[in-house]
Amino acid sequence: GKAGAMTGAAPDPAELSAQLAAQGYAAAGRLLTDESCAALRAGFAAADGYRSTVDMARHGYGSGRYRYFSYPLPPVVAALRARLYPPLAAVANQWAAVTGEPEGWPRDHAAFITACHAAGQTRPTPLLLRYGAGDYNRLHQDLYGALAFPLQLIVALSPASDFGGGELVLVETWPRQ
Repeated sequence: GKAGAMTGAAPDPAELSAQLAAQGYAAAGRLLTDESCAALRAGFAAADGYRSTVDMARHGYGSGRYRYFSYPLPPVVAALRARLYPPLAAVANQWAAVTGEPEGWPRDHAAFITACHAAGQTRPTPLLLRYGAGDYNRLHQDLYGALAFPLQLIVALSPASDFGGGELVLVETWPRQ
């Protein structure tokens, strides 16, 4: 897909922060064109373009598979990261200030990647996940090194008409008080 195969404007950091504070998640709206989504879905079966494939059942993560992209990332994935990182970094820094953590998230994605590489984290982390009938994902974290951005972005690549009963459930956990 082409780098320009995105829709809409980047989300407003103030709106993202307000949604996250109110409900624990934020909806960024439609981010990719139908063509970009279809190309990414079709690419799941490709032999190249991925650094690893994870069978969730083998690791006790659930049922289904996901594949980590390798460099170079598909242009639409790279463009989406570059476009959405700045508003998400602004939110991460706002939250760090509130929780008393250092506000150290760089303002642009290239600077964040440079910091990751300096920390020895040189493999890309975007992934493509495929579920079939009955598949699911147990709560788990795939952390790769000490530098872990505190927010995740989920982009549904299939149109709503493709879903016949599935749900996306987001769970927030709080330490015991």
